[in-house]
Amino acid sequence: MQSIDINIINKIKKAKRGSLFFTEDFLRFGAAKAISKSLERLVEKELISRVARGIYARLEIDPILGPINPSTEAIAQAISKRDKARIMPTGVLALNALGLSTQVSMNVVYLTDGTPRKINIGKRKIIFKKTVPKNLSAIGKVSGLVIQALKEIGKDKITESEKAIILRQLQKEEQARLEHDIRLAPEWIRIIMRNALTKKDI
Repeated sequence: MQSIDINIINKIKKAKRGSLFFTEDFLRFGAAKAISKSLERLVEKELISRVARGIYARLEIDPILGPINPSTEAIAQAISKRDKARIMPTGVLALNALGLSTQVSMNVVYLTDGTPRKINIGKRKIIFKKTVPKNLSAIGKVSGLVIQALKEIGKDKITESEKAIILRQLQKEEQARLEHDIRLAPEWIRIIMRNALTKKDI
């Protein structure tokens, strides 16, 4: 058992602080049950931290704030990479990313082509919702977020100031990616996004 503990902690220490690990990352060191027990011991000894069920890290340490927990985005991206699944932020998460909202939601929602699930992070939740491939086909990071953000706002509720913010954000997108992603959006969203293409051509 002690050798499993040593192997696990050595593997974690080789990675930079804040890196996320899953229980299955250590299966070459022993059986699943033995690995789980070893991780529990390392958490009790405060050598590592349990970020969520089955997810562990050696937390970054800020000289003033102390231990820094991984962001929900980092956790979602790690799960996406592990599962080889695509994800797309939706709702308040997409609005925040574009500077359209400062609201903090207790539940962050991602669309995925992987397994639907809920991950508890303290009092917060990361929710992965299964969706059709078209909703994950955007190739531009900004334009993909814009489509989700506008769906959250709604066709008849978007303000001129929100449109202005969206157009400024879309200026950061590569034109070829923007042109591709416009075709994926509902028509009312296409009309807004095409304005960014017009401005890029000037």
